[in-house]
Amino acid sequence: MSNRKEQNKANDAWQILRIQGEFTKGFDTFNELGSCVSVFGSARTLSTNSYYKEAEKIGKLLVEAGFGVITGGGPGIMEAANKGAHNAGGKSIGVGIDLPFESNMNDYVDLGVENRYFFTRKVMFLKYSQAFVIFTGGVGTLDELFEAVTLIQTKKIGKFPIILVGTEFWTGLLDWIKAVMIDKMKNANPDDLNLIKVVDTEDEVLQALDNFYKKYNLSPNF
Repeated sequence: MSNRKEQNKANDAWQILRIQGEFTKGFDTFNELGSCVSVFGSARTLSTNSYYKEAEKIGKLLVEAGFGVITGGGPGIMEAANKGAHNAGGKSIGVGIDLPFESNMNDYVDLGVENRYFFTRKVMFLKYSQAFVIFTGGVGTLDELFEAVTLIQTKKIGKFPIILVGTEFWTGLLDWIKAVMIDKMKNANPDDLNLIKVVDTEDEVLQALDNFYKKYNLSPNF
């Protein structure tokens, strides 16, 4: 039993160092990025999918509007947004995660870091982004969405735009949040939904960003 406890202590110590190393590498790599927008969505989205094509367009337009584009560095929606940014000559950034099905950066990432831990990865997204653009996705995409809403709601970070792309995909979730979580159960504040804007096109994404900055009297460099 004593040997097991000592081994656990040693493992904990190494884990702390690995976590510290991931933060240090990320902070050193990204400390001069400037204004960026994180684009999230499913790694499983095929290049023939309309959302892939939309994400590519949005990556391009964000660069043309003066933003860098940050993604999880993987395939699918992430690849599309990086591709749009890269081909437009802008900053195309990846914050990767070591997973069996998502282990390498896509070919359009120009600056990136790999992470072992999801929580260190999410810190990078939140620390270096002035907005989130969120496409259709799975559990990981929902995790990133609700992490951002929670931190803004609890004032752990300042307000920034959270833009969901795909009315058909997102409407059911938002209707449930309003009808059940907010109206029926009183488990959230109605104002929380005001943090989220749902759109369908790349032009609406840029308009939502502009409207947010004007509403809260902020600039893209806030």
